[in-house]
Amino acid sequence: MGLLVDGQWQDKWYDTDSNNGKFKREAAQLRNWITKDGSPGPTGNGGFKAQANRYHLYVALACPWAHRTLIFRQLKGLSDIISVSVVSPDMLDKGWSFDKDNLSSGDDLFNSEYLHQIYTKHDENYSGRVTVPVLWDKQQNKIVSNESADIIRMFNTAFNEITNNTDDYYPQSLQADIDEINDLVYTNINNGVYKAGFATTQTAYEDAFTALFKALDKVEGILSKNRYLMGSTLTEADWRLFTTLIRFDSVYVGHFKCNLRTIENYPALSNYVRELYQIEGVASTVNLEHIKRHYYFSHTMINPTQIIPKGPALNFSQNHNRDKLG
Repeated sequence: MGLLVDGQWQDKWYDTDSNNGKFKREAAQLRNWITKDGSPGPTGNGGFKAQANRYHLYVALACPWAHRTLIFRQLKGLSDIISVSVVSPDMLDKGWSFDKDNLSSGDDLFNSEYLHQIYTKHDENYSGRVTVPVLWDKQQNKIVSNESADIIRMFNTAFNEITNNTDDYYPQSLQADIDEINDLVYTNINNGVYKAGFATTQTAYEDAFTALFKALDKVEGILSKNRYLMGSTLTEADWRLFTTLIRFDSVYVGHFKCNLRTIENYPALSNYVRELYQIEGVASTVNLEHIKRHYYFSHTMINPTQIIPKGPALNFSQNHNRDKLG
């Protein structure tokens, strides 16, 4: 995970030494919003009107943050009007690449070799981490956003009049409750697995590990009584949790040492993951080959041999029992 400094690529990992061995994620910098009429959104500048075939999404199938956007692209009927390029799962000395010989679709817009070239096409002097997802405006030739949490909310509402899909995963009446559970899940689960996996001191690792499983126990309790995190209503909170859970047993248990329990050990969570996976369009966004290869092959400071495990054997298509919760 390198970065750009004044437009120049540097292969430099996160600094944990200054944080007592703790991993601290850099906040997304590019946070404009697509809106129905192009008016400014909650952050950034205006000028990004919802239009068919104007926007392009850059993703890694391995990445849980990018995965959120792919799920919303499917759920909201946007797959025909927002195009996608997929990077290779290997993130090595040049960062995310568009190597067509290594599971990438290639860069469909500019035929770039590396994702960092998309960032410098946006701003030749860009400084910051080069991350996915990236939402690109083909009309203005610039990045709209690289913040997944914002992108899924744009996808949730901005294109409704174009697609006639009014499914709402962030309903007004539940927003405060969704924000609250999102904070718990992001801090301790979504980012918690990374804080455990990228920790460079025992204390930092154990603190993240403890918080992670405390939070998993809490959501297991919620989902033991409720079909979804917000009761009977499926919301963005479920999809934000799902992209970590679907990777957990394959990657985070072993690679990130999050091994107190597997998701399969949780009766509610394991069935919940299967239900969400089986919702129409979702399974096509899950690629375990990309997921396992990215983590085990790219993070050489954790897995220097780059050996990719054959297991575990998981079946997300088997029957679930969530229907009984209504």
